Amino acid sequence: MSEQPQGDPRHLETLDRDLARYSNLEMATSYVSRPIVGPSIALVFIVLAGLAAAMIFGQANNSLIVIIAACFGAYMALNIGANDVANNMGPAVGANALTMGGAIAIAVVFESAGALIAGGDVVSTIAKGIIAPESMGDAQTFMWAMLAALLSAALWVNLATWVGAPVSTTHSVVGGVMGAGIASAGLAAVSWSTMGAIAASWVISPVLGGLVAAGFLWLIKSRIIYQDDKIAAARKWVPVLVGIMAGAFAAYLALKGLKKIIKIDMPTALMIGAAIGVVTWAIMIPTIRKQSEGLENRNKSLKVLFGIPLVVSAALLSFAHGANDVANAVGPLAAIVQASESGDFTHAVSIPIWVMVIGAFGISFGLFLFGPKLIKMVGSQITKLNPMRAYCVALSAAITVIVASWLGLPVSSTHIAVGGVFGVGFFREWDAERRIKKARMAMPDRPVMATEERRRRKLVRRSHFMTIIAAWIITVPAAAILSAIIFLGIYTIMV
Repeated sequence: MSEQPQGDPRHLETLDRDLARYSNLEMATSYVSRPIVGPSIALVFIVLAGLAAAMIFGQANNSLIVIIAACFGAYMALNIGANDVANNMGPAVGANALTMGGAIAIAVVFESAGALIAGGDVVSTIAKGIIAPESMGDAQTFMWAMLAALLSAALWVNLATWVGAPVSTTHSVVGGVMGAGIASAGLAAVSWSTMGAIAASWVISPVLGGLVAAGFLWLIKSRIIYQDDKIAAARKWVPVLVGIMAGAFAAYLALKGLKKIIKIDMPTALMIGAAIGVVTWAIMIPTIRKQSEGLENRNKSLKVLFGIPLVVSAALLSFAHGANDVANAVGPLAAIVQASESGDFTHAVSIPIWVMVIGAFGISFGLFLFGPKLIKMVGSQITKLNPMRAYCVALSAAITVIVASWLGLPVSSTHIAVGGVFGVGFFREWDAERRIKKARMAMPDRPVMATEERRRRKLVRRSHFMTIIAAWIITVPAAAILSAIIFLGIYTIMV
């Protein structure tokens, strides 16, 4: 059979078909490999964490359990990055003040800085006194319990991320510690008063966060958006709002984010916040005046004025989260390290720098590889956010933590941030309904949107709302049950 000449149309047609097949194969390979890339990089990081622990501990006693704990700690840190960090960055991304790439870059830098510069160097005895360590009898049993707590918390947060529910990683650790404590030493080992306070925070955190966010949105709407001259109103009120934000974050960081560097009490933190707030307000008056020159008198123009403050607030929230929550998440790993080195498992736990590095880098990798899913959920899928609404959410997170600390109420930063998103959405629903009723009274002959149509246009997606609330309620018991099962498995194998 003779070969087809190079210029033969049939030859070109065959070549096109072969190239199309190759192109389809390449596309299929990329689709198949894409889901594998993230878990592969995560697995490499977990193995490196284990190798680092092996190099540090070598042939020391209990080195194997420390190596395993380091791997579980790295896995937990990856899950914190994938889930918890979305609460700080989601509103800014949903409001289009930040791109997904920009949000991840800022969060990676500020979360790591918060963990390594200001991360808590001491965690009070076992996850804030949830269980009495001495009830476990010996250091070996205690280390097994902490290993079970770490793995169960990581598995639960991983499941929540897969489902698309932002949950509290601290509550997951609390549940893990409680479950392992009950399995190893019985119900009497648990501090039920502490657990009662944590259960109360399930309600207190989102309600407080939602109320504060809704309150600020009401202020923005009534004082700026609903005014005839919006730009003049913005020149007056935006500096005030930015000053409040600066003051709130200064006090928040003084209380929560810088406790390793310097101890600051509540009155001092409030004075620092007030001073910085006033200075910021004074600086922002001419800045906002200049920025608002030439803007049209409409709502869209106002978004420009809130963009930069929103990005700054997201960065500060990430720093405070890195400083405050990372230590809680790697606490069980630090407790295992301390117990294996000295046999001491009843006193406060010092966190070695290499453990904080695992936490900081794990969060960064987790956010980069798996964070976009939850960032999209918090930022745009619960309710629609713009820079003004997202700003209210960020501001409520800082203010609610300060108020809760002052009142001595236990709160979760995750629940506050997501509660703020809910608060903004439900306030918009209430405000829209109120305006419809007002319009109906003013113009009774004018057709009004039908009840069914209004029901379909709810501004908070009820399916996401119910999924998230359910995940919050069952986090502690689910992590506890999982931890108890893992502990009993370890105990059965080792004894």
